[in-house]
Amino acid sequence: MDATSPWITRFAGLVPAGGAVLDVACGGGRHTRAFLERGHPVTAIDRDAGALTATPGLTVVETDLEDGRAFPCAPATFAGVVVTNYLWRPILPAIVACVAPGGALLYETFAQGNERLGHPRNPDFLLAPGELLDVARDGGLRVVAYEDLAVDTPRPAAVQRIAATRP
Repeated sequence: MDATSPWITRFAGLVPAGGAVLDVACGGGRHTRAFLERGHPVTAIDRDAGALTATPGLTVVETDLEDGRAFPCAPATFAGVVVTNYLWRPILPAIVACVAPGGALLYETFAQGNERLGHPRNPDFLLAPGELLDVARDGGLRVVAYEDLAVDTPRPAAVQRIAATRP
């Protein structure tokens, strides 16, 4: 089981206590479990969420986020929205819109430069410099913290990370 991202752990306190959390492209559910343990109800979305078991407070939505259908969550619905290691630009505005007033967006994924370090290498899945900043600001969020850097752990990668809140 993968450990919770240190970035997500560091800024998890920005999510109001007990508020609903959306884990986009949840994969195996490492952040889903972390927020459930913190007492948040969680909606976990992935095209294959089979690794998640029925748990009180957990809603699983199995859907392909890249098939062109509308994003499956309503705007201003979640106290916290978490995304890691995932980028599909057509739904970025919808993801940001899901953050409710007083809520937080915690996002961390690969950036340009990662093609020299490992996968993904496809530019469609690598953020351009400042792209997360632009998406958050365009969506009306206030940036609390942002990084665009190369990391060594858990493996060498170029990443962008943002923690932002909706006033």
